[in-house]
Amino acid sequence: MKPISVMVNGLPGNMAALVARRVASDSRFSLIPFSLTGPEIASDVQEISGIRIRLIRPGDRAELIGRLESLRPMLVVDYTHPTAVNDNADFYAENVLHFVMGTTGGDRNRLIETVRKSSISAVIAPNMAKPIVVFQSMMADTAKRFPGVFSGYRLSITESHQKGKADTSGTARAMVGYFNQMGVAFTEADIRMIRDPAVQKEQLGVPEAYIGGHGWHTYTLVSPDGTVTLSFTHNVNGREVYVDGTMDALVFLHRKMEEGVKGQVFSMMDVLSGDGRF
Repeated sequence: MKPISVMVNGLPGNMAALVARRVASDSRFSLIPFSLTGPEIASDVQEISGIRIRLIRPGDRAELIGRLESLRPMLVVDYTHPTAVNDNADFYAENVLHFVMGTTGGDRNRLIETVRKSSISAVIAPNMAKPIVVFQSMMADTAKRFPGVFSGYRLSITESHQKGKADTSGTARAMVGYFNQMGVAFTEADIRMIRDPAVQKEQLGVPEAYIGGHGWHTYTLVSPDGTVTLSFTHNVNGREVYVDGTMDALVFLHRKMEEGVKGQVFSMMDVLSGDGRF
């Protein structure tokens, strides 16, 4: 089987670098030596597993298109910045680049609509970690089966990520919707977002080794009279679990591309249900 060509955007960011290294080391894939980056990035090149990756700033994208033609068919992985989500999606749609979007933030409705009106398909997920996706699926199913079941309950959501994460956890925001369906009055603005390393270590107990890369979430429900408490926690240390899910999403999307599927937005739940592995 010919390796799947993949361009990983967002270098020199941590997630993009991890995914790029995995792509470069996996015989199923071929890492494309270009990566879209932000205008603030000073370096022009980053080396990944012996491959020199040219970093392309927004103003230089036009010259990139011609160089990509010989590499098609290809897929894109996006781990850039929340502020770049919609512009990047527009670029992918205009240039027929099927993509896996792990970046959170941006106008998500516009993002989805961009794909639906295009000739491409995409896997878009606020969380690529398969264990967390399974938990979300459980909560989504509960919300559907038992609407209003926790009416009157009080909810608190705390999420902690590395200091460099610019926006509120996409997973936490998705969970708000499920709890709303179950009758809980809560908004995304009510989420407690922790980015202070001292608080993470001293109050939450995040291990020192993972202060620079973790995702800890706790959701607590308390009954109106205070006699019942339900707490759900999922803590991820490191980033490898997100890389695993991203690789499965790539395989899944490659199959959809080969089938000629266009204008479709898939989630990680679709990836797991469709068995994106081989």
